[in-house]
Amino acid sequence: MAGGLKITLRAGERIFINGGVLRVDRKVSMELMNDVIFLLEQHVMKPEETTTPFRQLYFMIQMMLMDPSLHLKARTMARESVANLLESISDPHLIKGLTETGELLDNDRPFDALKKVRTLLPQEAAGTAEERSKEVA
Repeated sequence: MAGGLKITLRAGERIFINGGVLRVDRKVSMELMNDVIFLLEQHVMKPEETTTPFRQLYFMIQMMLMDPSLHLKARTMARESVANLLESISDPHLIKGLTETGELLDNDRPFDALKKVRTLLPQEAAGTAEERSKEVA
């Protein structure tokens, strides 16, 4: 992290850093001066939001970042989820994204894997909506 990474948080906002949770009571800017694993509150998915296979995968990877004690178990679960999804989907865009996610997990790059899955969520939602419209017709 040459030069650090500057993050600005609003009052009441939380940030998850290396498994710890920080909440600020007023607007604050901070600079992370070394390599840390962090998630901004807006990127944290709650368990009740894991309503689709890709959202469940996102949550598994998120747990790798939020709770270091669960890192290996969550990575194993996420890797199995990627393999199962690759067997069950046909959308080339999703297949490519899942393949890249699996490679990122294999290289122990959970933050990048999480970002990759986040980009796939809209495509999954579009495919789910399309499947529902076919069922109605």
